[in-house]
Amino acid sequence: MTANTRAAASAIMVQGTTSDAGKSVICTGLCRALYRQGIRVAPFKPQNMALNSAVTVDHGEIGRAQAVQAEACGLQPHSDMNPVLLKPNTDIGAQVIVNGKALMDMDARAFHDYKPTVLKSVLASFARLQNNYDAVVVEGAGSPAEINLRDRDIANMGFAETADCPVIIVADIDRGGVFAHLYGTLALLSASEQARVKGFIINRFRGDIKLLESGLEWLEEKTGKPVLGVIPYLHGLHLEAEDAVAIQQLNNDEQRPLKVVVPVFSRMSNHTDFDVLRLNPSVDITFVYQGKRLPPADLIILPGTKSTRSDLAFLRDNGWDQDLFRHIRFGGKVMGICGGYQMLGQTIHDPDGIEGPAGSSAGLGLLDLETVIRKEKQLRRVEGTMQLPGQQAVNVTGYEIHAGSTTGAALQQPLIQLEQHQDAVMSADGQIFGSYIHGIFDYQDACRAILSWAGFGDIDTPDYDALRQEGINRIADAVEEHIDMVAINDIIFGRQQT
Repeated sequence: MTANTRAAASAIMVQGTTSDAGKSVICTGLCRALYRQGIRVAPFKPQNMALNSAVTVDHGEIGRAQAVQAEACGLQPHSDMNPVLLKPNTDIGAQVIVNGKALMDMDARAFHDYKPTVLKSVLASFARLQNNYDAVVVEGAGSPAEINLRDRDIANMGFAETADCPVIIVADIDRGGVFAHLYGTLALLSASEQARVKGFIINRFRGDIKLLESGLEWLEEKTGKPVLGVIPYLHGLHLEAEDAVAIQQLNNDEQRPLKVVVPVFSRMSNHTDFDVLRLNPSVDITFVYQGKRLPPADLIILPGTKSTRSDLAFLRDNGWDQDLFRHIRFGGKVMGICGGYQMLGQTIHDPDGIEGPAGSSAGLGLLDLETVIRKEKQLRRVEGTMQLPGQQAVNVTGYEIHAGSTTGAALQQPLIQLEQHQDAVMSADGQIFGSYIHGIFDYQDACRAILSWAGFGDIDTPDYDALRQEGINRIADAVEEHIDMVAINDIIFGRQQT
């Protein structure tokens, strides 16, 4: 594909000086701000690496950040919004997902060689968005100044140069060294890439902006690039994280009667399942990392994982299985989601080596189930009804992302009735509950039902959809107040002089 004038004139790419500089947040804010202007806008990320993913309207899989950005645009997520997603399954390898579908596992060197081939899919997705929307907000990955990754780059300047897309660079001042980050990043770019950079954004500023002005003037003088805005530090901002586990509680109420513990697996996926619990003033949620034992709790939740058998071994290596069995002996409740659900069964088989070396592993033996890992991944958005023992039926929504097929006697009494299939089981003693559904806590009634089963029959739950919209609107408000949106529109629609 050859970039055309329209493609260049209706897009803007946000790159960062580092990972976690605020690219996803700024893109989300820009998407909502442009949407408020009545502009038909869509998000795009050429290449993403994350274990947090979302199921799209076309039954694909993309990074969770792009799904949030789609919501900011008033859109359903689509696989074109993130055509390449890498889901790490080892320290040097990952599952490669192209156009929403898992293709193969590759190590880093093999994927580097594959980039020129997959670039065609990236550009085709970008072109489709360009044809269907007025503007596209593009998010980079990591930093464009990673010298060892410049060759065959499709995530940052490699994409921007090929697609002829203007760029702004964001840096996180809360980390320190913001002027060195911005000046140094620009200096490490080629002359054509430097010309493509239209300005800077500084993120997460605390304090008196007057004290920053001399630094901003120096940066503009040294680089010839404008500072388009300074976003303040937004305390308590909640947006779903792209990858890193957000472990902090986001409210100040210390009265948290329900204790929930989540062991953090080496390939833990879709930890955004627990965001609604972190935001609940009645829930004290603790994430437990390698080398630590599971503390006393009312409820232990085994989360999803990209590699179920290897993370089951990881669980045992940390002694968490013994902590889990002790917890059950004392009457505690256990829940498994997706990979954690598979672990609760009798056996996990991976005959074709889909998630690692071929073979079988004994499960925790807490549910009468058996799982076989299959090549074809299940990707679907679901809704239906859930009825836990002794409770009324409630609505449930969410999504499934799993390679396993689970069967067994426990499924003769499923707890969740979906449009096309059934899901979720509970042990005869009522202590063990498992489901494939990610996002199962997001719907208020379903969350309340599960927390009631865990021991709290009269517990309030936040409206997570409202909280998500509040977070998107807060960053959009900040973007509109603190970023020169006239300049942003000029950059997007090609009115800025180059």
